[in-house]
Amino acid sequence: MIRLLLCLLCFTQIVHGAAYQPEWATIAPKRVIPHAGGDGAALVKAVEALQPGDKLEIAAGTYSVERMWDVRVSGTREAPIWITAAEGAAVIITRPDAKQNLINIGQGGPVAFLCLRGLEFTGGSHGVRLGKCEDVWIDQCHIHHNDGPNLTANSGNTRRLFLTSNHLHHGGGVAEGMYLGANNGDHIMSESVIALNHVHDCRGEQGDGIEVKQGSWGNLIAENHIHDTNYPCITVYGTAGKPVNIIERNLCYNSGDNVMQVQGEAIVRNNVLINGAGAGFASTDHQGKTLNLQVIHNTILNTAHAFRGGSWNGREGMVLANNILYSLDANALLYANGNAGVISTGNVVFGDGPKDGCVKGRGFEDFPGVSLDGSKHDATPASDARFENADAKYLLPTDFNGKPRTQNISGAIAP
Repeated sequence: MIRLLLCLLCFTQIVHGAAYQPEWATIAPKRVIPHAGGDGAALVKAVEALQPGDKLEIAAGTYSVERMWDVRVSGTREAPIWITAAEGAAVIITRPDAKQNLINIGQGGPVAFLCLRGLEFTGGSHGVRLGKCEDVWIDQCHIHHNDGPNLTANSGNTRRLFLTSNHLHHGGGVAEGMYLGANNGDHIMSESVIALNHVHDCRGEQGDGIEVKQGSWGNLIAENHIHDTNYPCITVYGTAGKPVNIIERNLCYNSGDNVMQVQGEAIVRNNVLINGAGAGFASTDHQGKTLNLQVIHNTILNTAHAFRGGSWNGREGMVLANNILYSLDANALLYANGNAGVISTGNVVFGDGPKDGCVKGRGFEDFPGVSLDGSKHDATPASDARFENADAKYLLPTDFNGKPRTQNISGAIAP
């Protein structure tokens, strides 16, 4: 497990240094094809004709697609396919009803080395649905007001997805912003990057912001801004023994449930979590066991419980270190079934609960830029806050903002 963690940490550093882009991101197209407008049927035909190395630049307009649309074109590592809005163009893709998903990619067969960038998708059932996809990049797209989830990858195994800098909101039905992988590991997403997305107003019947299902592994979920969700802003299950998922530098607030919920087999670090009707952070057994979970250098501020570990007792590899855990009216720490074997160190707490490995914080005046209704969410500590309690063994070199840590400061943000 240690070797797997080190491998994933290396993967994370490489991806972060490349601004979360695939290694083929800078390959120039061999041919640029302007698409000068027209109806949705003409756009579908233009996409179907693309060859490796082509870039389709779509003119401004609204393109309504009436048929079931399954994109099946693939590029190569040396010659990806690009489907983009023309420079400065507002390209809106829609359909007249919700009888079909707005756009499918790889439902009928595998798709690889394809990028969609700068497009708006509104209407339909699922907004964007990814099937048998590897090395597919969805970047700077606006996906909203769909009859189902905004973006899904739950109908086939996916690998090396890059879902970056998208704006997702107002889905319907189960209403997830992103639904990635399938229940009980029936379909698995691996080695993918979900970063820099803005996800909000996920309501409907469930309404997670970003949900990564059981068995999906080796994924990086980083620097997303997620708020106003029915279910957790971020929900991540376990990896079934595969390399862990990393969840870092996310800003999450205003959940009708737990703000973040992680079953296990993950590193959760440098996140800011504010205002959940449940806990700020929670983990428990679900479709797998809670184990090998490190929760390090997070700032968690809530009226209800700050941290709730429902199945942390006697489990392998459980670490709670260098966090700020503040609850106004409930528990800073709640272990519903005990905490035997948990490494708890360097935490600063305010609220009820066990204090092993913790020191008491002053109170919510330590965060003048935060309101517990989530309307203010700058979790930079006050200049006179006393958070010099971090355990050097678990000290992260940078904070939520990428700023170097020069002191043993607990929490996500180094003042």
